[in-house]
Amino acid sequence: MHIVLASASPRRAELLAAAGFEFDVRPVDIDERWRPGETPEEYVARLAEEKASRELEALPDALVLAADTIVLVDGRILGKPANDGEAAGMLRILSGRSHDVLTGVCVRSRERRAACVERSNVRFAPLDEQEIAWYVASGEPRDKAGAFAVQGLASRFVEEIRGSYTNVVGLPVAAVYRLLRGAGA
Repeated sequence: MHIVLASASPRRAELLAAAGFEFDVRPVDIDERWRPGETPEEYVARLAEEKASRELEALPDALVLAADTIVLVDGRILGKPANDGEAAGMLRILSGRSHDVLTGVCVRSRERRAACVERSNVRFAPLDEQEIAWYVASGEPRDKAGAFAVQGLASRFVEEIRGSYTNVVGLPVAAVYRLLRGAGA
């Protein structure tokens, strides 16, 4: 069955390719605003479902994989920073603390639907203002949930990960494999 990755994330595509899957990339655009009363788990699950459903409308014979990732600290969602100042603020929040990374994953075809939410916990070392300024100036925090890339320069700040490393990167590969296998891929 033909797999379509409904995501613009190059990290998701890299992880899926590294795991040996063949697929096409077709990003979709949906309204990603958090709805009142929605839990973080419901939020990422809904976004993944909406992305998969939107792509399936365009390609009804495909097996669509969609995902959405957030960083959660003290019940607060840290999405992608709008600018460098916001990125620095997020890094200050994460400094010396643990936070959760949640990824909603949805696999859809005309006949099947499978979904899950994967949670990993990440502990950051304490960061001083010089480290935050250096990291923000690198440009890496842009377009990253929580303003960091665990697989990049920010790896120096990560003291511990509990759960799926690939989930922290943006796609929990073992969970995706389980869902795709269940869908007949």
